[in-house]
Amino acid sequence: MPRYLSLVKIDEASAPAEGPSPELMQRMGELIEEITKAGVMLDTAGLTPSAQGTRVHWEGGELSVTDGPFTEAKEVVGGYAIMQCKDRAEALEWTKRFLKVHEPFWTVTCEVREIAEG
Repeated sequence: MPRYLSLVKIDEASAPAEGPSPELMQRMGELIEEITKAGVMLDTAGLTPSAQGTRVHWEGGELSVTDGPFTEAKEVVGGYAIMQCKDRAEALEWTKRFLKVHEPFWTVTCEVREIAEG
């Protein structure tokens, strides 16, 4: 069965400074437990804020290293999930359910891509 990566992108400017609410974390935990019991979830995690990250960039034969925060970024990767699904439609259904557990004030986008095998 194919594996899919869901990159969870958030707008850090509109996200609560204190992070996800306890209620959101509970709903997320329940859904992740369901996805895991269904044999779909292989790995998932949230990431620290982009201000704590570092970018390493290669261009024109030169490396550059930049510490966060990155002022030009509107959306940042806030987490990820790796799922093994029968097809893309199933991966999208689980992703839609994940997005719907968030409160309305969150701005969240998930980019779902099949992982190239071999």
